[in-house]
Amino acid sequence: MTIISKGQASGSQLYWVADNIIADDFPEVSSALRDPDGLLAIGGDLGAERLLDAYRQGIFPWYSKGQPILWWSPNPRCVFEMDSLKISRSLRKILRNKQYTITFNNAFDEVIFACSEDRENNPDTWLTEEMLEAYIRLYNMGHAASVEVWDSEQLVGGLYGISIGKVFFGESMFSRQADASKIALVHLIKYLKSKEFRLIDCQV
Repeated sequence: MTIISKGQASGSQLYWVADNIIADDFPEVSSALRDPDGLLAIGGDLGAERLLDAYRQGIFPWYSKGQPILWWSPNPRCVFEMDSLKISRSLRKILRNKQYTITFNNAFDEVIFACSEDRENNPDTWLTEEMLEAYIRLYNMGHAASVEVWDSEQLVGGLYGISIGKVFFGESMFSRQADASKIALVHLIKYLKSKEFRLIDCQV
């Protein structure tokens, strides 16, 4: 793989995002690599303007601690249309029992930190300290949102993402009890439908 400082990525060449250019510094998403699928650019920063510019173009950051920032735009990608929700019988029963309390944007920091915790099957989190700070900053600016699932006063599940226009960009979710993240997703979709959102971009 070759890294170039400016210009379109093509073939095995990878676009380098300049640190001193805040926005409009991404190549066309059609130039993303096929292997690894969707890798578009490298470098830059996680400033709010750059992140919002990226999401509007269907680009998102995803990298591990110790790596430079990697920007992705896979094709095809997973999207969730508002009318495509199918709820299993067991989950419907849980929802009817109303065991849990659902809130929106009441504990964004707690949700994103829970999403960053090591998982049994994946001890390496992609939510670096830099990314945590960036998404909390977007939340404080009104561009990010969270759904929280509570069992009494204990946070047992949730999700967060970016909201731009009528699209919600799902970032991550977590469960500390069975199906808690699914419950959060069901309530998110109901809310987004009430606000006439078009789809959830699940990214990968």
